[in-house]
Amino acid sequence: MSLLQHSVDRVSCHPFTSISREPSRRAASSSISGNGLPPRFSQLSVGRRTSQGPLQWVFPKSEIRRIVQRGISRNSASGSFLPENELQSPTLLEFVTSERVKVVAMLGLALALCNADRVVMSVAIVPLSKARGWSQSFSGIVQSSFLWGYMMSPIIGGAFVDHYGGKVVMAWGVTLWSLATLLTPWAAETSLLALLTMRVLLGIAEGVALPSMNNMVSRWFPQTERSRAVGITMAGFQLGSAIGLLISPIIMSKAGIFGPFVIFGLFGFLWVLVWLPGTTSTPDKHPQISRYELDYITKGKKPLIRIERDEKSKIMPPLVKLLSRLPTWTLISANAMHSWGYFVILTWMPIYFNTVHHVDLRQAAWFSALPWFMMAVLGYAAGAVSDMLIKKGVSVTYTRKIMQTIGFVGPAICLLGLNAAKNPSVASAWLTAALGLSSFSHSGFLVNFQEVAPRYAGVLHGMSNTAGTLAAILGTVGAGFFVQKMGSFRGFILLTSLLYLFCALFWDIFATGEQVEFDAVA
Repeated sequence: MSLLQHSVDRVSCHPFTSISREPSRRAASSSISGNGLPPRFSQLSVGRRTSQGPLQWVFPKSEIRRIVQRGISRNSASGSFLPENELQSPTLLEFVTSERVKVVAMLGLALALCNADRVVMSVAIVPLSKARGWSQSFSGIVQSSFLWGYMMSPIIGGAFVDHYGGKVVMAWGVTLWSLATLLTPWAAETSLLALLTMRVLLGIAEGVALPSMNNMVSRWFPQTERSRAVGITMAGFQLGSAIGLLISPIIMSKAGIFGPFVIFGLFGFLWVLVWLPGTTSTPDKHPQISRYELDYITKGKKPLIRIERDEKSKIMPPLVKLLSRLPTWTLISANAMHSWGYFVILTWMPIYFNTVHHVDLRQAAWFSALPWFMMAVLGYAAGAVSDMLIKKGVSVTYTRKIMQTIGFVGPAICLLGLNAAKNPSVASAWLTAALGLSSFSHSGFLVNFQEVAPRYAGVLHGMSNTAGTLAAILGTVGAGFFVQKMGSFRGFILLTSLLYLFCALFWDIFATGEQVEFDAVA
C-alpha cells in the first residue's frame, strides 16, 4: 500500500471530536456554514451518530486525496511525506529520465569529442608524414606538441573552474579545441609553425575538460551517485578514443586526410550550441527540474564551501597551503601513477608484443577497441559499486581506498601475469584486464577532489593532471631508455608493477574522503 493511500485510509476512518450544536454558539460564529462545518470543510459530508453519541465526520477518500496532494505540492519542500532526511532513492526510470543524467550525458559526449579530437592525429600522422616528407622524429614532435599545451592549462583552467563554474569553462574549452581541430587542415597546408600552434591550442583547451567535468558532477549529483556519474562521463572519454581510432580511417578513405578534423570540429560547435541553453551551472537554476529531484540532490551532498562575490577572493588559490597537506600528495601521486601506467601500456605494448611474442597488435582490431570498451564498462561498474557501498553506510574514505586499491593492485598483478605469459593470447588477456581494472581509479582519486577540497577542487585537479602529464612523458620516454640500456621489456614492466603497489600503499595510508580545511591557520 502506498504511503498516500495509507494516510487517506487513516483519516477517513478516524472519529473526530464531537462539535457542540447549541444554537447560541452556532449563531455566534459567522464562520460556520449551513451544514455546521467551517467553510474549508463544508464540502465534506457529515456522518451519523454512533451508539455512544459523538458525531463522526466522514471524509470522502477522493476529497481527502485531493487535499493531501495539494498540501504536498504547496507546503512540502521535497514533494514527499517522508522526513526531510529520509528521501527515497529514485527508481531506475526516474534516474535515467532525470535532468542530472541529461547533464552527465552531455559531459560524456564532450569528453568523447575531447579524446576523438586528440587521437585523430595519431591516425592522420602516417599519410601526412608521407605527403610532407616528415621524418619519424619530426612526426613525434607534431604529436607531442599536444602535450606542450596540455601541461600549460590544467592549473590555471582549474582555478577558472573554481571561480566561474564548470559550465562556462567547459563551453570555452570545447569551443577552442573544436576550433583548433577544424583549423588543423588549414594549418597543415600553411606552415609547420601554424600546425604546431593548432596542436598546442588543442592541448591548452582540452586541459580544462576534466576539472570542468568534476565541478559539474559535484554540483549536480548527490554523493551517493557521484561515482556512477563520473563512470558515465569517463566511459564517454574512453569510447571517444575507440571512435576516433576506428572511424577516422573510414572517413579518410571517403573525404581525404583532413575529413575527420572537419567532422569532429563541427560536432564540437554543435555540442556547444546544445550545452549553453540546455544546461545550468547548478540544479537550482534549471527551469525544468522537479522539486523532488532538486531536493534529492541538495539533501544528498555536503554543502560546498563557496566564495562569496563580495569577498576579496583571488582567482588563484594558496598553492603552498595545498601542497602542505598529505591528501594533496595522495591525489597527485595517484594521478601520476595512473597516467604512467596508462600511457606506458598503450604506447609500448605493441612493440612489446612484436618483440616478445612476434605479434603485430597494430593490425589487430581488438587492440583498437577492446581495451577502451573494457575501461568504459568496468569504470561504470566500479562507480555503481562505490555508490552502493556509500548508501549502505560504508565510509567515503574506506570506499575510495577500496576502489583505488583495485585500480592499482589489479593492474600490478596483471602486469606480473603479462610478464609470465608464454603465448600471445594469454598475454593479451592480461593486458586487457590491466587496462580494465585501472578504470577503478575513476571511483578512487578522480572522485576525491571535491570531497577533499570543495573550494579548490578545480586547481587541485589541474595540479594532479599536470603531474600526470609529466609522468606520462617520463614513463613513455623512460621506457625506451630502460629497454635500450637493459635490453628487456620485462624489467620495465616489473618496475611499473612495483610502482603501482607503492602508490597503492601510499594512498591507503594517507588518503581521506573527508574535507580538508586548507585555509586553517597553523
